[in-house]
Amino acid sequence: MNAIYRTLLIGLSGCFLSCSDFLDLMPKNELGADEFYQTAEQFESALSGAYSILQEGEIFGDFYIFAEIPSDNTRNVLSGSVTDQDEFDKFYIRTTNPIPAGFWNVSYRGINRVNTILGRIDGIEMDHELKARYKLEAKFLRALLYFNLVRVFGDVPLVLTEITIDEAYQYQREPLEKVYAQIIADLQDAESLPASYARDPDIGRATSGAAKSLLGKVYLTLQNYAEAESKLAEVVGSGMYALLENTPGTLNIDGYASAFHADNHNSKEAVFEIQFKKGGYGEGNKWPNSFAPENSGSNVVPVGGTWGNNLPEVEMYESYEEGDLRRDFSIGLGYYDARKDGEWVPSIHVRKYFDTPYQNEDSNNNFPVIRYADVLLMYAEALNQNGKTALACDYLNPVRRRGFGYQTTESCPQDIRTSDKNEFFLVVEHERRVELAFECHRWFDLIRTGRAVEVMTSKGFKLNPTNLVCPVPQKQIDVNPALTQNEYIITPK
Repeated sequence: MNAIYRTLLIGLSGCFLSCSDFLDLMPKNELGADEFYQTAEQFESALSGAYSILQEGEIFGDFYIFAEIPSDNTRNVLSGSVTDQDEFDKFYIRTTNPIPAGFWNVSYRGINRVNTILGRIDGIEMDHELKARYKLEAKFLRALLYFNLVRVFGDVPLVLTEITIDEAYQYQREPLEKVYAQIIADLQDAESLPASYARDPDIGRATSGAAKSLLGKVYLTLQNYAEAESKLAEVVGSGMYALLENTPGTLNIDGYASAFHADNHNSKEAVFEIQFKKGGYGEGNKWPNSFAPENSGSNVVPVGGTWGNNLPEVEMYESYEEGDLRRDFSIGLGYYDARKDGEWVPSIHVRKYFDTPYQNEDSNNNFPVIRYADVLLMYAEALNQNGKTALACDYLNPVRRRGFGYQTTESCPQDIRTSDKNEFFLVVEHERRVELAFECHRWFDLIRTGRAVEVMTSKGFKLNPTNLVCPVPQKQIDVNPALTQNEYIITPK
């Protein structure tokens, strides 16, 4: 089994919780922490444990709550008295909301895992190249975790070493600039990772291309367009990645669909994916069940429950241009109910992540953190911001062609040709919305371009600039009064 799929062998659960559970350095095999970190195999297990954090519901498992529901893409389901997700959709997030609290806790648990690896691995004898690689993978994971933390909370504590309970109370929130400087430093180091892996157990781990792509996204977020262009150009020019092609001869969406096929893991288009595997291992993806229409039984997803989460907005469906085949692949409008003699039941839902689960919430779908289509669109955006609009069209159009059913190398009626920088800015914003729909990009795209409040208020949402970051979980402030709270003003409805 792929090493990243393995059930967690070690539990380094350093996270900002309370005095009693802030750190738990006892591995699951009951070896003490000082006894465990002695061999290359133990560090491989520890690194796999760090990767496994990314699967957690509090991290990428439910990341759509942070990245899609606050945007104009989707809304939450209201079931009974549950309002935790509704607070994200309508911008009234409580300091006691358990969703940001879980995200904070598990993110720092992952950070402590990689910090423990980085702090202890030099103390053992093992293959030099393998040791160096493990350290770089750990830095990539730390950068990814911190990148998501700062995008959600803004200033956050910057923890770079394995720490004790008493030391935890010395940490305050660090300015965004300092955290981003560390993210950039970690990713610059991680650029030295291998370009690919030949052994099956290693496929799916971080690569140099993943580090460069994430670094390009960080530069784009910081509006450092020159560095973004340069770094993303390295990825585009590497020849390591390609868009998966539609079947030639007819208009179809085969290439786009294959990028999300539940059994097509780590394809040529995948730059970095969270690894999931169904089969009762506890490593499956829950999204097919989670996003299927509520109470739809086995009509949409054959096995398990159906929860109706992450509902597409009708405006999202209508935002696709005529002839864009990605719309009907990504969004379903309802289903035929076999329980009611095939009656059509209107129920808009995300259908991009389809699989037949092994059991409830146990599907085979990897989650695409970065696809090559994302890289091409980021590169096009950076080129445009740097005044190279005509050239930017050449990198946007292959993505667009595939979406309308063509081959990426053939011209199509929907090709974009413009030298107008402002026009292209809106074109690439739209293209990112429809190409990367429900992949946890939209809200952060709107924030980094400074368009979140403008776009959302134009569509009737009530928000203000303080709502672009989440409140710091109150429990963190209760146990560490040195932490400060974000200003989060609720707009009267």
